[in-house]
Amino acid sequence: MKTLKKVSRFNATPCLLVVLFIVCSCASISHFDQYAYTQTTSLKVDALNIIVLAETTPYDSCVEKIQNLGTNLQKAYEYEKNRPKNEISIKLWEKLLNKDGHLLGGYFERWKKEGKVNSVVVSESIESIGEAFDQISGLESNKIKVSSVNL
Repeated sequence: MKTLKKVSRFNATPCLLVVLFIVCSCASISHFDQYAYTQTTSLKVDALNIIVLAETTPYDSCVEKIQNLGTNLQKAYEYEKNRPKNEISIKLWEKLLNKDGHLLGGYFERWKKEGKVNSVVVSESIESIGEAFDQISGLESNKIKVSSVNL
């Protein structure tokens, strides 16, 4: 009998640790936000549409579009920064917007410097920047959805 009890307790311990980890991890990330999700998916479409222009259009001809997109990206980033328990999303946005990086911020810097961007770089950038936006929106869509109940 003693042996059986020890085995039962031993098997229950990992399960309790997993449950404890899940409960703690749920409390350490913000809840789903429809506005944040919508903004991210909308900005992805806008960004990819502008990125394509770099192959055929000089940077100077697209400055206004790029600035408008930049303003909207900054608004989304500021919104994310002010949500509680949202550090992971903030890090993803910072990586996407980094002007010294290889994603959107760095892409626009390269386009500005070179005037145009070759088709291979455009194709690769569309893929990597699209994936970066997908990571942000995927993270948001997988957050816990809280429903409000009217009492």
